[in-house]
Amino acid sequence: MFFPNESFDLVVTDILMPEKEGIETIIDLKTLNPGQKIIAISGGGRDRYQGYLQTASELGADDTLAKPFTGEALLDRVDACLNIAG
Repeated sequence: MFFPNESFDLVVTDILMPEKEGIETIIDLKTLNPGQKIIAISGGGRDRYQGYLQTASELGADDTLAKPFTGEALLDRVDACLNIAG
């Protein structure tokens, strides 16, 4: 569900989701707010096709992360995306 009147520091979206795909989510978010920071995650689906993450980057995701990943890896990406010095 979208909240067009809301502001987010960062959105983390999976690519393959049941109701609204992450690629569509990225397009919608960037349309509403071109400066929106986004991290896209994906396990690649059944065929493990990693092209989803490349497409997410091309559509404006600031960073991508392939599953499986550690909590530390995600936090590192969040920190980098938000330019948090650590």
